[in-house]
Amino acid sequence: MGCCYSSSKRTRTPGYEESTVLASQTPCEYHDPSLNVTVSEVEALHELFKKLSNSIIEDNLIHREEFQLALFRNRNKKNLFADRIFDLFDVKRNGVIEFGEFVQSLGIFHPNAPLEDKITFAFRLYDLRQTGFIEREELKEMVLALLHESDLELSDDMIESIVDKTFSDADINGDGKIDQEEWKAFVSKHPSLIKNMTLPYLKDITLAFPSFVVRTEIEESDM
Repeated sequence: MGCCYSSSKRTRTPGYEESTVLASQTPCEYHDPSLNVTVSEVEALHELFKKLSNSIIEDNLIHREEFQLALFRNRNKKNLFADRIFDLFDVKRNGVIEFGEFVQSLGIFHPNAPLEDKITFAFRLYDLRQTGFIEREELKEMVLALLHESDLELSDDMIESIVDKTFSDADINGDGKIDQEEWKAFVSKHPSLIKNMTLPYLKDITLAFPSFVVRTEIEESDM
């Protein structure tokens, strides 16, 4: 799984660390070192990062609009999930995603990343107001976002029924909010909730940005 990494000089991307360092700092480090994210995977991610981070503003930083453009081919389209993922990737909370943040955040999607880390990431995704709990209104917002992205139209009564049933199943102690332990138990019963938290190979993260990658490849082939 090894890969020779050239130490020759290159233009440094802001937040860029050596590939060997980033490979060792992903969530997979908690496992057998032989299963770590490889240097070659980091290098592959750097190529993707360069495309994403220069699609609108050429500064080697991923801005929110560039993230939206990569996902939806429209930088002005608002999406709750994209906003939440961007915010979680933006570890420094400075409004942009640097390469180090990009790789280390994506490490959670690696097949060797601990399941508990994936569950925690998904919990943070749903915890819209960052209170440490998932409240009913937050769950409803996520359900509505899912329905919107799936182009599914349900009556208000049906949506309320789905939210009520889901929330009551997850809120084991009935205190009106879902804590991390309740979330973990709920996910264990419904593993499909985190099925998108694993990619067969980390470099296959390009699958998460299909419209951007396809468009880029078409544009490059026309040149």
